[in-house]
Amino acid sequence: MLAGATGLVGREALRLLLADPGVAQVVALVRRPLSDASAPPKLAVHVVDFERLEATTPPFEADQIVCALGSTIRQAGSEERFRAVDFGYPLALARLAVERGARHLLLVSALGADPRSRVFYNRVKGELEEALTALGLPALSIVRPSLLLGDRKEFRLGEVLAKPFALLVPGRYRPVHACDVAAALLRLAREDAPGRRVVESETIRAWAAAERSRTTA
Repeated sequence: MLAGATGLVGREALRLLLADPGVAQVVALVRRPLSDASAPPKLAVHVVDFERLEATTPPFEADQIVCALGSTIRQAGSEERFRAVDFGYPLALARLAVERGARHLLLVSALGADPRSRVFYNRVKGELEEALTALGLPALSIVRPSLLLGDRKEFRLGEVLAKPFALLVPGRYRPVHACDVAAALLRLAREDAPGRRVVESETIRAWAAAERSRTTA
C-alpha cells in the first residue's frame, strides 16, 4: 500500500512498484485522483479523506505500507495544518495498518528529524518517527532524504538555489533525487528486514550509484 502517490517521492515509488514483477498488487491511497487514466490491472486507487481514515471503506490490508505523505508549512498554511498532514495522517495510517496486520511500514521522513530539535519541521518529523517506533511494528524502515530534487508540480525557490551548489555541500546534506529515494524504499521493501532501520541521504545516493554501475557494466 502506498500513501502519497501524487507527491514527488510517491510518484516515483508508484512507478517502481508497478514495474516490479515481485509486487503482486499496489493499493494507492490518494487525496485526489491520479491523472493517468490507463492504470495497470495491479493498481487499485482509492481516494480517501485522511482526516477521517477510520471512516473510509478502502481495504487497509497490506503486507507493507509505504508512507510518502508530506507537505511544507507554506503549502499547509500554518504550523497546525502542517502537523496534521506530516504527523497526524501518517500516524493514523500506521495505527490502522497495525490493526490490520501489516508487518512493515516504510516512511519518508527528513534529514535532521529529531523530536528534540528547535526547528519545528525537524521536530515534527522526529516526533512522528518516535510515535511510529512505539507502535511496535515488526519492521519499520525510515528514509531521511536531504533536500529533494525532481520534477515538482510547484515552484520551490530553495531547490532552485541549491542545485548549482549541490556538489559543494557536504555529503550528508547534499540534495538527493526523488527517484533515488524511491529506489531506496523499494530496496528496503525487498529486503524486508525486521526491526527499525534508518537510511539517510548519503546511503541513498551510494545505493543509487552502485545500482547504476551494475546496470551499465
